[in-house]
Amino acid sequence: MTTYAFIFARGGSKGLPGKNIRELGGIPLIAHSILLAKQLPAIDGVFVSTDCENIATVARNYGADVIMRPPELATDSAPEWLAWQHAIKHMFANGRQFDLFLSLPSTSPLRSAEDVNNCIESLDSETDIVITVTPAARNPYFNMVVRDNLNETRIVLGAGGTVRRQDAPEVFDITTVAYAARTAFILNHDKIFDGRVKSVVIPKCRAVDIDDALDFQFAELLYQHAANPPQ
Repeated sequence: MTTYAFIFARGGSKGLPGKNIRELGGIPLIAHSILLAKQLPAIDGVFVSTDCENIATVARNYGADVIMRPPELATDSAPEWLAWQHAIKHMFANGRQFDLFLSLPSTSPLRSAEDVNNCIESLDSETDIVITVTPAARNPYFNMVVRDNLNETRIVLGAGGTVRRQDAPEVFDITTVAYAARTAFILNHDKIFDGRVKSVVIPKCRAVDIDDALDFQFAELLYQHAANPPQ
C-alpha cells in the first residue's frame, strides 16, 4: 500500500500572518510536519500544497515536493476538503497512484511519530477515514450553554440532567494532528463524516492547534518543555 503525506499550507493566514513559515524552535512551522513525515518508513512521499511561493521555497528546502494550489482553493472560505481532492487529482494526473492519503497540518507541530503511525494503523478495511481527537475542556452535557436573543440560557445537551462532570458522557475535541483516509473516499465524498470514521486520542500536550499568536506562544512553551524536561 502506497502512502503519501500532504501538508496544506496557504499563504493568507489572518489569525497569525505568515504562521506556516514562522520559526518554532529555530525551524519553520511547516518543516516540523515535513521532517516528521520523512522519518516514517510507512510514508512513501511528502508533498506540500500551497498558493504561496515563500511557503513553496521553504517546503522544497526541507525536502518536500510542492503542489501549487489554485487561488480559489486558498481563500478563507474554501473548504480544505477541496484542496485535498485537488492534491489527489494532481497526483493521479501525473501518474502517481497511491492508496492512503495522510494530512499532517503544519498547525500541530508537537505530534509524535507514534501519533501518526497509530492513525495509519487504525485505517482498517471497515474504515474510510481516521481523525485525531483530544479530551475536551468543556462538556455540552454539563458546562456548555447556548443563549437566545433574550439572554435565556440553557445547557447544550441533556436538558441539564447531569449534575457532576464525572457523570457526563466523555466528549472530545477534533485536533489537527493527523488525518488518514482512503483516496477513493475523499474523491467520492464531500466531508469527513460522510464515511465510517475512527479516531485516535492524542494527549493534550501534543494536540496544540496553532491558529493565532496566543496559540503559538503556548506551543513554544510546550516545545521548550519537551526539549528540556525537568530533572
